[in-house]
Amino acid sequence: MIPNPRSFRYEEKGPVATLTLDRPDTLNSLTFEVYRELTDTFRNLAARPQVRAAVITGTGRAFCTGGDVKDIIGDLLHRDAAGLHAFTRLTCDLIRAMRALPRPIVASLNGTVAGAGAAIALASDLRVAADTARIAFLFVRVGLAGADMGAAYLLPRVVGLGRATELLMTGAFVDAAEAHRIGLYNRVVAPDKLAAETAALVDQLVRGPAAGIAATKDALLREQQLDLEDALDHEARVQAELMTGRDFHEGFAAFMEKRPPRFEGAPE
Repeated sequence: MIPNPRSFRYEEKGPVATLTLDRPDTLNSLTFEVYRELTDTFRNLAARPQVRAAVITGTGRAFCTGGDVKDIIGDLLHRDAAGLHAFTRLTCDLIRAMRALPRPIVASLNGTVAGAGAAIALASDLRVAADTARIAFLFVRVGLAGADMGAAYLLPRVVGLGRATELLMTGAFVDAAEAHRIGLYNRVVAPDKLAAETAALVDQLVRGPAAGIAATKDALLREQQLDLEDALDHEARVQAELMTGRDFHEGFAAFMEKRPPRFEGAPE
């Protein structure tokens, strides 16, 4: 079934699903409903193999600035310990769903990226940003830990421990150019080029081998917990299995015939 969320816009166009946060008057802040529907949508996409890539973006001046002050923060101030834990598990479920999706997720960052918005961008596989898209992991600035929504796990693996420590302990904003320099953003472009740059990257992904890309995403996450020997064993098993598939034979034939490959299920 095609997802039909109420709290953000969802569109499928060919093999690409686009999730658009659409509360520009609140800088696309998150509500309880947005959290739940984002999580449900990413879980639903795992059962939609016709969707070969997902894009998450926003409207207006911000990508996402974290939890809504009225809808979430005000409520949390009156919850007991069990209620607070239920909320933090809810937020982490979103990251879990994004990392478990066996398809690439591209965050198309149209503007300011802050708090939980930064965590969502980080949990995406690739980040394309407008040059106006400054980013901050703001959690310590409201008296909390920088370790939220997987940030302390994922960020050091993207930018290194030293830079991650600084970003998570200070909550400071960095501009798009610096985020690109340290590897947090994959590409930075002028705002009017963002949609085209995102589309070009996504087109490259959806034309790739779906099983091979899924195996790559899984290995990048799984092998962080393995030593080298176990990682080599895992890659040997997975690669040998993929060599029995049609995409490997097509990739070799395309190479020999000096033409672009036409992987199974990819758009023509």
